Amino acid sequence: MVTGACGAIGKATCERLLAEGYKVLATDMQPGSSLPAAVSFRGLDVTDEQAVSRLISEGEQRYGQITALVNVAGVVSRGRAIDLPVAEVERVWRINVLGTLIVCQQVGQRMAARGRGAIVNIGSVVGKNAGNARPWLDPNELDRAGNVAYGMSKSAIHTLTGFLAKELAPQGVRVNAVAPGPIATQMTDSFPESLRALVPAGRMGTPEEVAHAIHFLLDERSGFISGEILDVNGALWCD
Repeated sequence: MVTGACGAIGKATCERLLAEGYKVLATDMQPGSSLPAAVSFRGLDVTDEQAVSRLISEGEQRYGQITALVNVAGVVSRGRAIDLPVAEVERVWRINVLGTLIVCQQVGQRMAARGRGAIVNIGSVVGKNAGNARPWLDPNELDRAGNVAYGMSKSAIHTLTGFLAKELAPQGVRVNAVAPGPIATQMTDSFPESLRALVPAGRMGTPEEVAHAIHFLLDERSGFISGEILDVNGALWCD
């Protein structure tokens, strides 16, 4: 099951998992017409707990047990920490954090009862480095790359991943996250060139590279990896 499947990373993930032999149940608020024909698509608001429960029950009845979950659904946000409206923080938090938590709970309980499964959440480098903007050098970078609500939400995803990993490990369920750096998608069209140049790899990443990392963490050969926040950022942030 892949949430947020119609975005660049979600679509690349669906394509990669199909190529690896997975049956893919894709969900999104957007229409699924851009997805491969082999994907089973359903519309879903991840913040609607009852809708999530219904879709998972119906999906498992129709397609089989969910053994892998990838939480890509999320929204981006821009704004300075000092004056960002609280309503914007609440909007981003509800979708990015609660939406991920709700799906993890619903699927994770089923996985735990069966004694197997793997979950991968999508974090971000800005959940680790307090954002890429450098206001002490150029305050205007905040207007293009300031994203405190998004960064806070992704930091929460990292923490949630660790808590779930410890809780579900005894039941044979692994939980990890991928933390992308700047990835060439519509969400990063306005990423300042001055910040792009700070990526040591000399370029932005691709959705396919993120999808590869997701598949690596889902694969049973990664069976002793859980609670990991895997950086995919061209050495922009190293920990």
